[in-house]
Amino acid sequence: MLISFYILAALAVGGALSVVLFRSPVYCALSLVATFLCLAGIYVLLNSEFVAAIQVLIYAGAIMVLFLFVIMLLNLRSDKPLRHSWTWPKLLGIGFAVAIIFQLIGIFHSPAARMGPAGKYSTEYLQQKGAVEVVGEVLFTEYVLPFEIISILLMVAVVGAVILAKRREPASTEQTP
Repeated sequence: MLISFYILAALAVGGALSVVLFRSPVYCALSLVATFLCLAGIYVLLNSEFVAAIQVLIYAGAIMVLFLFVIMLLNLRSDKPLRHSWTWPKLLGIGFAVAIIFQLIGIFHSPAARMGPAGKYSTEYLQQKGAVEVVGEVLFTEYVLPFEIISILLMVAVVGAVILAKRREPASTEQTP
């Protein structure tokens, strides 16, 4: 089981890197689908079949179809070669990424991370109530506001992409002599 986790984790990281490194937006979206499927496999290994099914149905299915629709609607082309230059935003982004990696290493090596699950959502609580009931309870009580904000954010992003795709450059009205 541990070997399966390492294989799925390596594939998920490879898919995530492909999302960043591919030039074609369609290939990036398909790499993201592969990453989502690997994450669903990790959820199955964690005995969370409901979350795995939701991962496949919602993210790898509906959300990625929406992303591909927007990509096709925008008709993105990569005709221009990309310039690789070190600008301040890129260097700042790399600095933030390194800082986040060090923070994650510190978090996972802390004593609290070694103690295991505790509190209201312990393993015993999940076995008593059932995983689906607990996910629904948490989603619609503690996290209802972030859940609704994300749905509104996705809707605004799609509307903005459609508006950008429909906007046409005004034709020049000047006549040449």
